[in-house]
Amino acid sequence: MLLGFVFLYLLISIGIGVYAATKVKNSRDYVVAGRSLPLYIVMATVFATWFGSETVLGISATFLEEGLHGIVADPFGSSMCLILVGLLFARPLYRMKLLTIGDYYRRRYNRVVEVGTSLCIILSYMGWVSAQMTALGLVFNILSGGVVDSNTGIMIGAAIVLLYTLFGGMWSVALTDFFQMSIIIVGLGYIAWLVGDMAGGPAVVIQHAAEHGKFNLLPELNARDIVAFIAAWVTMMFGSIPQQDVFQRVMSAKDEKTAVRGSVLGGSFYFLFAFIPIFIAYSAFLVMPEMVDTLLKEDSQLILPTLILNHTPLLAQVLFFGALLSAIMSTASGTILAPSATFTENILKVFITFRNDKQQLWTMRAVVVAFTCGIVLFALNSQMSIYSMVENAYQVTLVAAFVPLAAGVYWRPATTQGALLAMFLGITTWLGLEYLNPEGFWPPQFAGLLMSILGMVLGSLSPVQLVHRGHHEPHKHHVEVAA
Repeated sequence: MLLGFVFLYLLISIGIGVYAATKVKNSRDYVVAGRSLPLYIVMATVFATWFGSETVLGISATFLEEGLHGIVADPFGSSMCLILVGLLFARPLYRMKLLTIGDYYRRRYNRVVEVGTSLCIILSYMGWVSAQMTALGLVFNILSGGVVDSNTGIMIGAAIVLLYTLFGGMWSVALTDFFQMSIIIVGLGYIAWLVGDMAGGPAVVIQHAAEHGKFNLLPELNARDIVAFIAAWVTMMFGSIPQQDVFQRVMSAKDEKTAVRGSVLGGSFYFLFAFIPIFIAYSAFLVMPEMVDTLLKEDSQLILPTLILNHTPLLAQVLFFGALLSAIMSTASGTILAPSATFTENILKVFITFRNDKQQLWTMRAVVVAFTCGIVLFALNSQMSIYSMVENAYQVTLVAAFVPLAAGVYWRPATTQGALLAMFLGITTWLGLEYLNPEGFWPPQFAGLLMSILGMVLGSLSPVQLVHRGHHEPHKHHVEVAA
């Protein structure tokens, strides 16, 4: 019965994706849904940006072990990222009518900055999308009672997501996100009520967590812990801003006001709803403490699935696994499309001249297939946990892409030389510390961010500008946009 309902759900998702493909007439439809989405769909798809496997399985397990202090990166940093995108970046970037975030770096600086930042953005998706595929493998393994092993589950899940994303692009992402967000809200809301009642009610669960120090967010008052805390926060909060999936969800809005509101509301709703899986997991700890203790040592990602399968009725199982699959697939679809669009628009175009828009559209689809295959190989060979994959995903964009974006929009003196020096110092500092002293006082990605800021300032204010902007875009236009 459970497998039958899950199969039906997957068929509906594929059907929505196939229907969405009828709306795709050109590459702009494929990447940003023709810039036509209303507020409720923009909010749903922004919410779905982060609400994936790590929210349901990763964050909840980490909270059980470390409390709020352990999840500062997500949901605190990640939700703040979406809100900052809406407040600070949605309006100026929407006015530029860009296809990808990589296009901004070309227009504001030059082709070299575009290619460099685009490569970093593409690389950052490896861990993020792999986390979703790993979670799909885990779910199919659990649902089949072990008949389908995790690796086979990863390949099945990737094929399903690819099938409904390939032809519909951002239209498929947007429409399936709206459907899947509805499943998430209903499913996890019901599970929270059911499991919370089994644990004695919300007041009992919250009181128990408070008494055991799980709500302690702030670090110890010493320099090392404070620096580590700030580094964890800014990695997701700033490193996730220059991301194609975030960008195209916001840029798909029908107007700039919708882009701003959709991002802020979606980010705020994500922050609030991310605590539902945390509440469910802690309730599970009170209902079956011995089982939870055992799984924390073996595989903490199995806590919620085991609770649901062993202690709840069929309806709860259907709703939970429907919500879990919704969370994973809504994130996976967008994060497969985003790097593929960036690679086609900002890397391939350097070497290939497309005869027309139709050729570019079909090239994007081919890249989607190739990227999905690469992600499957990465997921099959990765030993990291889902939460670790996500937490580490955006270090490269933090040190290489965030400062050129923020300075380009809000600091008028920013130059191409400054952007290149920011990228160089950020990446070399980060990689150097990762190799020489990864557990040192300065977290590598945070030191890389600080050096990136220094590089932007020194490179831009230097009286000698050895590197200049490309001549294909007038500087005046971008000063007006930033202003």
